[in-house]
Amino acid sequence: ELDTEIISADSRQVYRGMTLGTGKDLKDYTVNGKQIPYHLIDIAEPGHKYNVFEYQRDFLNAYNSVKEKGKLPVLCGGTGMYIESVLKGYKLVLVPENPELRSRLSGKSLEELTVMLRKYKTLHNSTDVDTVKRAVRAIEIAEYYATDDCPRREFPPLKSLIIGLDIDRESRRRKITARLHQRLDEGMTDEVKTLLNNDVKPEELIYYGLEYKYLTLYITGQLTYKEMYEQLEIAIHQFAKRQMTWFRGMERKGFVIHWVKDAEEAIKLIEKERS
Repeated sequence: ELDTEIISADSRQVYRGMTLGTGKDLKDYTVNGKQIPYHLIDIAEPGHKYNVFEYQRDFLNAYNSVKEKGKLPVLCGGTGMYIESVLKGYKLVLVPENPELRSRLSGKSLEELTVMLRKYKTLHNSTDVDTVKRAVRAIEIAEYYATDDCPRREFPPLKSLIIGLDIDRESRRRKITARLHQRLDEGMTDEVKTLLNNDVKPEELIYYGLEYKYLTLYITGQLTYKEMYEQLEIAIHQFAKRQMTWFRGMERKGFVIHWVKDAEEAIKLIEKERS
């Protein structure tokens, strides 16, 4: 109806073979029998640590491709850092590993690392820092930007209309829990087993957090099924809360987010903007 193509902004949907655990829902991209083209899904192999620098590069390629076709690019997803990095135009560089810093941080708990991370004015996506490895990498990135006089890659300004889905807290909790049940019933555990059988290491899956973290701990015998489910459900609800905190933070920085109740309301906003 709007002649669009979707550009995903999800830090885990970039990985092939990680479908149920990341909630790709590709069937939703078919509307009235027509497939809506999408970008930046299934572009990296599990085990690779895809980052925001790569995302900016890949986003620009996808964005320019959509614009060249005369279509409307729709940036869609829940990784706040990815969304903000392209809308605000952060000028990022690829941050190298810092062995000395990693050595100093070794042995610290996730809680200790999180406290350290808060001291930096960091661009890292705090919603994704739920494992020790991710926290160490976040500090590594923050330290690099705080101490290195590094060149910044130019990023073009983008005109945007930001739309968010406004769901009350209880409805959101019910939907999240129902969706977790659904994905487990559809074979999410088997998906993680397949990844492990295809030589993706347990620690690599744990790095991706949430579903992959807790299901890997269950499959490798470190959690019972009941423990896995209870801890995963809590973690997903906490993650959703942090996502909303991120978007509210964007509003405090000056981003205007139009909160809507349904797709019809969103379409009206888009049509008004394009008229």
